[in-house]
Amino acid sequence: MSSGRKLGDEAASRLASRVTLATTARPINQTKMKTPLNHLHTARFSPAIFCAALVCTLVFSANVLRADETCSSPYLARIDGQEEFVYVWTLGVEGMGDGSDKVVTVDVKPGSPSYGKVISSSSVDGRNEAHHGGFTDDRRQLWLAGLESSRVFIFDVHTNPAKPKLSKTIDNFAETTGGAVGPHGAYALPGRVLIPCLSNAKDKGGKTALVEYGNDGNYITTHWLPTKEDARGASGAEFADGYGYDARILPRKNALLTSSFTGWNNYTMDFGKLTADPEAMKHFGNTMVMWDFHARQPKKVFEVPGAPLEIRWAWGDKHNYAFTATALTSKLWLVYADDRGEWQAKEVAPIGEAKGGVLPVDISISADDKTLFVDCFGDGKCRVFDVSDPQKPKQIYEKLIAKQVNMVSQSWDGKRLYFTSSLLARWDKQGADNEQFLRGYTWDGKELKPAFDLDFTALKLGRPHHMLFGSTKIGANRTTLASIP
Repeated sequence: MSSGRKLGDEAASRLASRVTLATTARPINQTKMKTPLNHLHTARFSPAIFCAALVCTLVFSANVLRADETCSSPYLARIDGQEEFVYVWTLGVEGMGDGSDKVVTVDVKPGSPSYGKVISSSSVDGRNEAHHGGFTDDRRQLWLAGLESSRVFIFDVHTNPAKPKLSKTIDNFAETTGGAVGPHGAYALPGRVLIPCLSNAKDKGGKTALVEYGNDGNYITTHWLPTKEDARGASGAEFADGYGYDARILPRKNALLTSSFTGWNNYTMDFGKLTADPEAMKHFGNTMVMWDFHARQPKKVFEVPGAPLEIRWAWGDKHNYAFTATALTSKLWLVYADDRGEWQAKEVAPIGEAKGGVLPVDISISADDKTLFVDCFGDGKCRVFDVSDPQKPKQIYEKLIAKQVNMVSQSWDGKRLYFTSSLLARWDKQGADNEQFLRGYTWDGKELKPAFDLDFTALKLGRPHHMLFGSTKIGANRTTLASIP
């Protein structure tokens, strides 16, 4: 490893979570590497140049309000000011419009004559179980994943942010990655994206992997999650089940945290049939894994029963903790560094009544780490928790959003929240309960108030799932600054 490369890795772990002048992190045990690392803008620069670049960026950042979704990657180039667009990754419905999955772009610029309206949509080939997505670190590309087809669609959102354009499709994911399937989304790393998966091509069960691709769309490496049979050196091997779902990073602690859900066999099954099948219900993840991020080495497996889904790291420079919610047991969990610096996981609060079918599916933490929004698919409510003391969350508010609700995205200033409805094509409610929407709300610290409402069924757009923010005003690309030759 070159000295410049080593410097970049060390720098990444020292910087606060919002400062992302980090170089490409160093993975080990790479399998089937297709793209040489020197093609990924690997850092090769002197300490003096690095420090100068860092100082310039910090000075520039002090004069510009950088904003984004509060759940975004710390390596992501930030929006300057407020979001202008909401990109909605939408599941196609047979017989509705063109029937295909699509990116729907909604104008959310204050004062715009088309505020709260659809201004463009771009369809992909067929229905792929559109789920999650994410930007490359320079924010020029939006990567969107299909859980059922294991295809990944790469959109250009730089040339015209109001009209994303499909530029590349990865349609050989399983073959290229060594058998990983069910790409869950994309998480920005310097010069590359991290794709957590949900399943495998061999038995389509829950054992799965993390996959890395370069920003150029070329495969880099696969990291399989630890199992009882192959814990890969992690402690807590007795809990290891190999399941995956979300992946989030706290750079300054060199911490990569993953969660778990279920495999292809389950998430493509009709929900009623699934819940009536005792054997199928045994096949859900009950773990989270803490990794050494730079080494891509699993360090500790936590037992977290009930399918822990989304992970949200706190943003404060000294806040060494993350939240998750367990879908099947309706609990808030905290993963935190104890007084000795050891990572622990514990249940910290109930979310409604599990017997009532609450099914918490998405969470969003405010940028000041004081408030956590929890979306519950089963009863259609958003519950708001005061998490000022992360060890003792307290519910302070709840709002009925609809008969079903799935994703929530929050603006950096905490004043705007956006909600979508679709969970999975075969898991959404039926009949009159099958409301499909994008809804915008304002939040004043006490109450959610409606701002706009888009009925995706009436608009013949499909089932809206994941949301991401877009803008014509994007801050500097951190990877470029960290890659001065």
